[in-house]
Amino acid sequence: MHTNEQTLHRLYEAFAALDGEAMAQCYAVDAQFDDEAFSLRGRTEVGGMWCMLCDGVKAKGRDVWKIETSGIQANAQSGQAHWEATYRFSATGRMVLNIIDGQFTFTPQGLIATHRDRFDFWRWSRQALGAPGMLLGWTPLLRNKVRATAAANLKKYLAGKVA
Repeated sequence: MHTNEQTLHRLYEAFAALDGEAMAQCYAVDAQFDDEAFSLRGRTEVGGMWCMLCDGVKAKGRDVWKIETSGIQANAQSGQAHWEATYRFSATGRMVLNIIDGQFTFTPQGLIATHRDRFDFWRWSRQALGAPGMLLGWTPLLRNKVRATAAANLKKYLAGKVA
């Protein structure tokens, strides 16, 4: 198994254990992460996001938390993973099954340089937000609102970690 593939296994094993700090250590200092809710730059932001999400599940949903991975592959330059997370969305208490495909690039040291997760935002919003997600989940309006809320939550979370 290539070192970069081992990095991906460590990432998702740490996520299954809700260990955001261990997840952060899988990323390069200048890593980039993008998905439907976040655009993050640097290990502080990327790791902070994972810690915030893990802490949220520990606080309000450990009883239903589950992650399943498949198709984890990596070579010297790039990698991919399919993962499905079942969790309670902390803002609404609604259950979500999010189906995600991740694409990665790596540093020569075997750390994640770029990470792009893709998922069906409308499907996610219908589950996580209920009627508003059903009605507006396909629109840029709701997507932008979710991104702004996620960014504000992360900023507040990171500020609390420093204080």
